[in-house]
Amino acid sequence: MKRSSGVLMHISSLPNKYGIGSFGQSAYDFVDFLYESKQKFWQILPLTTTSYGDSPYQSFSAYAGNPYFIDLDCLQEEGLLKAEEIEGIDFGENNQSIDYGLIFKNRQTILDKAVEAFKRKNFSEEYHQFLLENNHWLEPFAEYMAIKETFGLKAWYEWDEPARKREAGAMNKYREDLADRLDYYRITQFFFKQQWQKLKIYANQKGIEIIGDIPIYVARDSVEMWSQPELFKVDNQGNPTMVAGTPPDNFSEDGQFWGNPIYDWEYHRKQNYEWWIERFKESFKLYDWVRIDHFRGFESFWQVPITAKTSAEGSWTKGPGYELFANVKKTLGQLNIIAEDLGFMTQEVIDMREKTGFPGMKILQFGFDDLGDSPDLPHHYSENSIAYVGTHDNETAIGWAIDTASPESLRKLEDYLGKLESESIADCLNRGIAMSTSCLAVYRMQDLLNLDNHSRMNTPSTLGGNWQWRMTENQLTDGLKNILLKLTQTYYRENHFDSLSKEQFI
Repeated sequence: MKRSSGVLMHISSLPNKYGIGSFGQSAYDFVDFLYESKQKFWQILPLTTTSYGDSPYQSFSAYAGNPYFIDLDCLQEEGLLKAEEIEGIDFGENNQSIDYGLIFKNRQTILDKAVEAFKRKNFSEEYHQFLLENNHWLEPFAEYMAIKETFGLKAWYEWDEPARKREAGAMNKYREDLADRLDYYRITQFFFKQQWQKLKIYANQKGIEIIGDIPIYVARDSVEMWSQPELFKVDNQGNPTMVAGTPPDNFSEDGQFWGNPIYDWEYHRKQNYEWWIERFKESFKLYDWVRIDHFRGFESFWQVPITAKTSAEGSWTKGPGYELFANVKKTLGQLNIIAEDLGFMTQEVIDMREKTGFPGMKILQFGFDDLGDSPDLPHHYSENSIAYVGTHDNETAIGWAIDTASPESLRKLEDYLGKLESESIADCLNRGIAMSTSCLAVYRMQDLLNLDNHSRMNTPSTLGGNWQWRMTENQLTDGLKNILLKLTQTYYRENHFDSLSKEQFI
């Protein structure tokens, strides 16, 4: 990775009139913004479906795309929707916040119409090819979601026994009775794939690469838990015996109780990590680079008995370690991977990351929470690292300065970075990562816009109020572009992109 920079902003945060960001025109406008400010990367969060809590890290599927990101204007242009079918639909009054309840309620009705129009046109060869290439995950996902509807959207472990255990007779009956709903889930995934690939090609043709995200765990309410229970530590009913979390720390006396099922790593090892190899293979069809969330969990992880009252009852357990990545590399070759190596680090985790060669992450904000010589200060950064002011899980720079930082922390920041009178705290911290020796500096959009914690993306261990922030159309200004461009050129991170042929990116 050459010295470069990029911007972290999820698809959901893009502006439009449909309540949530999508793969529509504003996404192309954002690519143009990145190109004109000489950025190399656009980092996003997982593109998978969201479930309880609206988190992209709690998905019904490790593979299926989020239908909320399907752009409705694009469907109109393809003749699959009429303007009057969208007019009058309530997507929420606040264009700076996502109302997931309204999106869930109203968007499917619109997509139903587009699916029916698509079916009337006769299925294309491209669609048949899509079904063929994605059958291994698409059919179980379509079945899972269609059956989930018949049970009032309850989690699979609350279904009746024939459905829960995928009994042959019950499954054949569902496939016959739910044929239209199965088509809905197949076709909306096709819409998602078509629109995303078109957007990604556009970005790549402008020299912009996409950094995607793989959550280490899947949700308990997921197609994988239902259709492949052998992947996890489960009882004879397919229910998890152990779940993921974090130990007690300075932020939580009880630790964090995530509730995700724990992998049966011995089973994965015997299968030569085939499921993980397939997951990486599919991820690199979507992204140019992949950030592995909770990378330290592959060395050792905190597992908690499902019966525990709090995560404090858990224990550290060894993961697959470097062996998993060696198998992935042997099968797929050298991959562009970023290790999210934040949190409780040990020498064993550091050794595993260094053996893989993956760049790790550095959070500048943490460097000023510690009044001593923190490892999160730039003079400790290695070239093989990615520098952030903060991630989607942290306060915005302005929010941190207002709500959390002590006077001593702010004085340390000003002394260390030489804060200019014309700079905000966010500007100063952005400059701090730009001038670091890290090969890549990634700026959060909220920090470029100098927004406070009302625009924070996620507060860990809380439900409600997360994943909602959106930009407005008037925030992506020429003035902002020029500020980012100057920052990029001053610290020699500009993307030296010359026009290249489409074939190099497709």
